[in-house]
Amino acid sequence: MRLRSLIFVPGDRPERFEKALASGADAVILDLEDSVAPANKPKARDSVHAFTLHHAGDTNLLVRINPLTSPAFEDDLAALTGLHPFAIMLPKAEGAASVRKLASSLASAIPILPIATETPAAIFEIGSYREVATSLCGLTWGAEDLSAATGAATARRTDGRYTPPYELARSLTLFAAHAAAVPAIDTVYPDFRDLSGLRAYVGRARRDGFSGMMAIHPTQVETINQAFTPDASEIAWAEKVTAAFAARPGAGVIQLDGRMLDLPHHKLALRILEISGR
Repeated sequence: MRLRSLIFVPGDRPERFEKALASGADAVILDLEDSVAPANKPKARDSVHAFTLHHAGDTNLLVRINPLTSPAFEDDLAALTGLHPFAIMLPKAEGAASVRKLASSLASAIPILPIATETPAAIFEIGSYREVATSLCGLTWGAEDLSAATGAATARRTDGRYTPPYELARSLTLFAAHAAAVPAIDTVYPDFRDLSGLRAYVGRARRDGFSGMMAIHPTQVETINQAFTPDASEIAWAEKVTAAFAARPGAGVIQLDGRMLDLPHHKLALRILEISGR
């Protein structure tokens, strides 16, 4: 199942749930954490429970719970009783130990999508996710909580790119996801009105090896989906490369259209064909 786009919707805004489903996103994240004020969390749990109970078989619903150390965690677990969402998003995760703790707290096996970089301690645990790869549906990251925890004035440069400490967190998440053989999901682009900036951001994400991205507004979904969908020229190239390697079984290097291609090119071509459904 592809996870190109995952859109957040606050759990206490049930009137927005159907709109999120209709956005074209590959998955919808019903949020019980940061977008919900403490006083509204009981209402959010009730709304998320009712909606997930009705729609879990129709679409890919994730529920973002509160952190393991939060007083709200146990109440979130109670609200999940009897539900079978596609996955649970775990904020402020700190490596494999956090995944094991959540998995052991659940009544049934539900895939987990950790946010891997939201505390300073988490950075030193990112490599451990491959130990719990069978419990994961992907790996993602975020900079806002981390920058707040370190007292940084901002995590971004004036052009919207991340400063070096947060580029490091992004890169470590990317490599950890691939080490665990799960989808690498890039974090949100917060200015939902800036579609040109979003196109540049998501273009870098795909270039670097991410396979999907989170969204905060329906207007972002189409741009994200397009960026993570191979176009006709990419598919044509991949088909030529795989055909050329198939014609020379056992070859480590081939020549195609005046270029020397080796096994990493073949692997890339196979990946393009896989994600395009071929």
